[in-house]
Amino acid sequence: MKHVSIAKELGDRAGEGRTYCNLGIAYHNLGNLEKAIEYHSLDLAIAKEVDDKAGEGIACYLLGLDFGKRDSFNEAKAYYQSSITLFNERRALLESEDAWKIDFRHRYRDAYTALWRTLLKNGETDKALCAAEQGRAQALADVLKMQYGIEPQSPISVSPKENISSVLHESSTQTVFIALDQNTINYWLMRKGTKLRFKQTVIEDGSPSQLMDTFLKEIGAGVDVRCENRSLDELHDESTSKRAAVDADQTQSATTSLNSLRSLSHVIIGPVADMLRDDQLIVVPDDEFWLAPYSALTGSVRITTVLSLTALKLIRESPKDFHSNTGALLVGDPSVDQIPRKFKLTQLPGARREVEMIAKLLNTTPLTGRNATKSKVLRRISSVALVHIAAHGSQETGEIALAPNVERASQIPTKKDFILTMADVQAVRLKARLVVLSCCHSGRGEVKSEGVVGIARAFLCAGARSVLVSLWAIDDEATLLFMESFYKQLAYGKRASLALYQAMKSLRETQQFSAVRYWAPFVLIGDDVTLEFECGETKW
Repeated sequence: MKHVSIAKELGDRAGEGRTYCNLGIAYHNLGNLEKAIEYHSLDLAIAKEVDDKAGEGIACYLLGLDFGKRDSFNEAKAYYQSSITLFNERRALLESEDAWKIDFRHRYRDAYTALWRTLLKNGETDKALCAAEQGRAQALADVLKMQYGIEPQSPISVSPKENISSVLHESSTQTVFIALDQNTINYWLMRKGTKLRFKQTVIEDGSPSQLMDTFLKEIGAGVDVRCENRSLDELHDESTSKRAAVDADQTQSATTSLNSLRSLSHVIIGPVADMLRDDQLIVVPDDEFWLAPYSALTGSVRITTVLSLTALKLIRESPKDFHSNTGALLVGDPSVDQIPRKFKLTQLPGARREVEMIAKLLNTTPLTGRNATKSKVLRRISSVALVHIAAHGSQETGEIALAPNVERASQIPTKKDFILTMADVQAVRLKARLVVLSCCHSGRGEVKSEGVVGIARAFLCAGARSVLVSLWAIDDEATLLFMESFYKQLAYGKRASLALYQAMKSLRETQQFSAVRYWAPFVLIGDDVTLEFECGETKW
């Protein structure tokens, strides 16, 4: 209270408001909700007075917590909705700054979670789904609208409720939306021509993060891997080398690892398995479950993932002439001999063999060695339907190391001469229907409210319709066999999800690569696409 007196004496209204905010939090924690509401209301009034929109949003959120704790759900819901409205207005001021939007959304993620949690407690399951969807992949949706030239008030720029209705009435693929609340998993199932269904289950042993850590340890993911280190992140380079040094007898048998996969599937997919009616499923994951190997979780259902229902709708309803119909860009083993040693990059002969094998299947010529320059890649990447990259990549930034440009300012290449950034890709507008990222841990990254913020999301932002990634590093020979099978299936005209399913099955049926750690890490993110061949040329 002394700080309140001092703030009043100095005429510091903003400081006075912050003090009321802290007092309200203290009383909330002590269980004195009436006092908490009193002080948070004073904080809200001052925030409005000094035109502090972020402060208003925080005050509304805290009032929502106060009313929610005393089971006044209608009041709590109203304050949470006001909080989210204020935060969304602030987000809009960030315009095209994707990274800022991601951080902003993550900072105020609790307000979105609190709203859908409150709606569930109030029995409003349909509205809870709308609230959860509203908080998903907002920055990605903003980027996609810009890529497709969609105006903010365009008919395509619709509400979460309309996007959910679209899935229920138009999408032929069953969809599961997941929202995590500590150890509780909330599921919403959507299927064309049926009512929205809701189910809730509790993880009995450990948290979602503990569940994922245990799974990866039990299957031996990344242990004793005979593969090239295609990571561009120095810290990950060190951890990979440590894992590779582990004795082979510490890795798990095929039977043990398969049991671990079944246990994970039992927790994530098991609660809704009896509701699945099709051989294909779209999953919108949440939090730690973003790193689950969904494509391997069922033996008969093909699973693809999306960051949000809104993002999927935007991709599917993109302008018909936006994505390219023909052409392939295959990049593998770019030359690193001219790159300064401080970057610690090595040649990737396995990556070269990989793209050369694919090139024969597609009857095209890959970019390898000194031909795989940044300038050549940028000239071709905006006009092809397929992009396959087997090179050093960063899971944190989405950057990829290519061969240095021949024409450059100095004899010693700088990063801008050979590092392909997502800003570079977005500048030329990627129009690929499928991007295959054969880089170390291409499906990983920092898990935030936006989803996994890494190299896969970066290519979706750049305009890719779908992206195939790997959650952990696997054996070079296994990767080669997987890619050969995957592209053969695509050549037969099968959808990417089915080609992925068959490629994993082909590895699983071999004696050498039957363990889960070899065939399970591949995940398809985005829309499902097909590939056709005509006269030796790829056509989508």
